[in-house]
Amino acid sequence: MADAPRERSPFLGLLPLPERTAIAQALRTETVGGLVLLGAAVVALVWANTPWADTYERIRDFHFGISALGLDLSIGHWTADGLLTLFFLVAGIELKRELVVGELRTPATAALPVIAALSGMIVPAAFYAATALAGGGSLDGWAVPMATDIAFALAVLAVLSTHLPASLRAFLLTLAVVDDLGGILVIAVFFTSNLNFAALGGAFAGLVVFYLLQRFRVRGWWWYVPLGIAVWALMYNGGVHATVAGVAMGLILRTTRDKDEDRSPGERTSHLLHPVSAGVAVPLFALFAAGVSVSAASLSDVFTRPEPLGVVLGLVLGKTVGIFAGTYLAARFTRARLNPDLAWADVFALSALAGIGFTVALLIGELAFPDPVAAGPVKAAVLIGSLIAAVMAAMLVKRRNGVYRRLYEEENRDDDHDGIPDIYQVDATTER
Repeated sequence: MADAPRERSPFLGLLPLPERTAIAQALRTETVGGLVLLGAAVVALVWANTPWADTYERIRDFHFGISALGLDLSIGHWTADGLLTLFFLVAGIELKRELVVGELRTPATAALPVIAALSGMIVPAAFYAATALAGGGSLDGWAVPMATDIAFALAVLAVLSTHLPASLRAFLLTLAVVDDLGGILVIAVFFTSNLNFAALGGAFAGLVVFYLLQRFRVRGWWWYVPLGIAVWALMYNGGVHATVAGVAMGLILRTTRDKDEDRSPGERTSHLLHPVSAGVAVPLFALFAAGVSVSAASLSDVFTRPEPLGVVLGLVLGKTVGIFAGTYLAARFTRARLNPDLAWADVFALSALAGIGFTVALLIGELAFPDPVAAGPVKAAVLIGSLIAAVMAAMLVKRRNGVYRRLYEEENRDDDHDGIPDIYQVDATTER
């Protein structure tokens, strides 16, 4: 007798309660941080296009630090190389959590979001490359439109006053986490120069010590903070972008709890640093990275020069096509079935929303085009592309907002006021 066909696994269905709680906490912080980020970007744009623009440039280019340690940097570089390390540290912890207890813990659950994320990185890069080659431009910026800015995307949702179901938000978060890892790998591999192997060896040794401290359950911030700063400084002087140190330490931090622990070291660190990263580090980076001069000539450059045009097309079209096609094909050729309460139009809207590629896109743009004259139009393209993607996603999301609101209210209904949504207390065999 032939085996019965295996049941297809749900895609974008109801999340397990612990996973839903963890994601809700992370996204709440990112949403608030995204609104601050949005405000910082607006301030930067306005400031850079007023008679006080020279003050903005003088502050951004002001140097301070310890020259003997190779750390005499401008304020702009301190925000990009220093503060963004906190952002990537938190991203590394989130990735580790996803790999250990989240959506990426098994190949079956990881396949679909990882394929979607990879497709959402490859296709935008291909759009950029095709545009640059067709226009005789530089291929240096191929990685600029690859990353999704989760904070900015959530800020757009907050401004729209919409309520995406937890499954859609979790999928967006997973995409962004994988994107961040892809972005940091691109930075580490393609944007390193003049390697200092002695400094890199010291950074690697520091990471080994960091791992051993975690392995033997050594507690106390006085061990980790000085060691983390030393690893960061050595990584910077080694010629590898210092934010790589943040991801490495985030991946090393333990995210599972021992019997005597209320929270793991990763959870404690994320709880402490996530608000600082989302509310301070990333907005300050945006304040000194998003200040580009906007004029009729600069706007014309965005749509007439191949490099910035490739960035816009990569973010707006490449991200949307890449993520949607990757998701659809992965679901089509696996045993995943779409949640019957949702439609593929919802995945398409989410794909468009992922075209908001602010923070990491600006960082890669600065690394790909170190000349400020060349970087200006690329930065403007990131802003314009993200804005177009946000408007397009807003129209798609608002069109389905009634469905989202119904699902959101159903997920959060707690008629017996016991702190657990009622949907998690029905018979486990009942399908949603």
